[in-house]
Amino acid sequence: MLRHLVIVLGDQLDHDSSAFDDFDPDQDAVWMAEVAGESEHVWSTKQRTAVFLAAMRHFAAELTDAGRRLHYAKLDARSTKDSLADQLTIDVTKLKPEGLVVTEPGEWRVREALREVAEHSGIPLDIRQDRHFFSTVAEFAAHAEGRKSLRMEYFYREMRKKHDVLMTTRGQPVGGSWNYDADNRKAFPKQGPGLVPPRARFEPDETTLEVIALVEKTFGDHPGSLVSFAWPVTRAQALEALDLFIEERLPGFGETQDAMWPGEPWLWHAHLSSSMNLKMLTPREVVAAAEAAYRDKKAPLPAVEGFIRQILGWREYVRGIYWTQMPGYLERNAFEAFEPLPDFYWTGDTAMACLQDAIGTTLANGYAHHIQRLMVTGLYAMLLGVDPKEVHAWYLAVYVDAVEWAELPNTLGMSQYADGGLMGSKPYAATGKYIDRMSPYCKTCPFDPAKRTGEDACPFTTLYWDYLIRHEEPLAANHRMSLQVKNVSRLDDDEITGIRERADAIRRGDIAVPHT
Repeated sequence: MLRHLVIVLGDQLDHDSSAFDDFDPDQDAVWMAEVAGESEHVWSTKQRTAVFLAAMRHFAAELTDAGRRLHYAKLDARSTKDSLADQLTIDVTKLKPEGLVVTEPGEWRVREALREVAEHSGIPLDIRQDRHFFSTVAEFAAHAEGRKSLRMEYFYREMRKKHDVLMTTRGQPVGGSWNYDADNRKAFPKQGPGLVPPRARFEPDETTLEVIALVEKTFGDHPGSLVSFAWPVTRAQALEALDLFIEERLPGFGETQDAMWPGEPWLWHAHLSSSMNLKMLTPREVVAAAEAAYRDKKAPLPAVEGFIRQILGWREYVRGIYWTQMPGYLERNAFEAFEPLPDFYWTGDTAMACLQDAIGTTLANGYAHHIQRLMVTGLYAMLLGVDPKEVHAWYLAVYVDAVEWAELPNTLGMSQYADGGLMGSKPYAATGKYIDRMSPYCKTCPFDPAKRTGEDACPFTTLYWDYLIRHEEPLAANHRMSLQVKNVSRLDDDEITGIRERADAIRRGDIAVPHT
């Protein structure tokens, strides 16, 4: 007799999860499954698939060591089906549990699939609140109710107050300011970032090596490489990565967190988001460790506040946006963008130096930092007019930290502005001069960021002006874009024609690489 079959998904690797409340090893069992469909509904890179599978297998071993009965379907087992729903249906029929239990999934598609299995099988499904986060979806909905517009900054301040993070005893933000973003936008000096402490690396053990071999065999035609695979795949490793970041890189994280440097993918960033999104780390312990570093004078306030804002602010905020707006959010396309994603997003084969480096490091490591995502790969796709659903599918496929509740609002809303301003107050539109200011990419690129027409004009710059021209009316109504749009009126008809013709050529792939 099986009372509860407790479903543990690949991004729920937390021994203290609500799904385990009242777990009785004599009556209950845990269910986990590796299925090809989770790597194929988007064309997941090898690094992303390997992170999930290796972490799942290590967690499964920990469950067994803890005396919890486990039913685990491996991807290389003949009984494994193409989807979670198929595999769960088979196992429910065989095991005949009285009920199913799961912590709230992080993806609408998965939650609905589990509900359909339960309904079809005639078994009750208990979906429990996810305690991993600082806030609940209900709390975010209450924050959003009645507001004409949503802005992360106001939500972030509420969270700081509620959870007493970086606050004085008088209820004021430490240092007298809520936000030190203005201090965190510097580029590296001409000589580069200097000596940066290495990222936390974890050599694959036997379990992880088995996963790597499985991924190469099963998903050999998928993009990316596993040569550099060294991500944390256990809680112990994730805690070690957190400690290393706090001690070695957080002090240097702040003022140059937006800067980019060719061939330097890791820099001063934390690389902890995959561990948090798989639930091997809790945001509370990460925020507490960063705040302690400030209190102990190990890291400056702008660095600590900027890092905490990404977790206590953006991470919680995008989850609230996702669950209060789905499923319709996925269909938003405010500027009716329908261009296909360029093929080079899957190869990195482009003459544009910034895109070549950002995409290349993404495919090699399953990682790129937030400015490479927002202001290189994301910016180019938005200016080009790529269908936001295609951009979303790419981001969900290529990054090791990509889970839909976090990725979709950041991509569709913040990066592509496809939600028309729900996530952010303006499109993140810029010319190639922004990239030139924040990196040395343009010095080795055949295109000139200062030019908008001509064979050596930077495609970012051409497409920026084309973007303003194509969407002049809605952008002019945005008070944060009105000054940029006014510059269009300074262009004569011949220049506008030249911009539009070159932009069309860029979309067709008809631009030659100029001689340098």
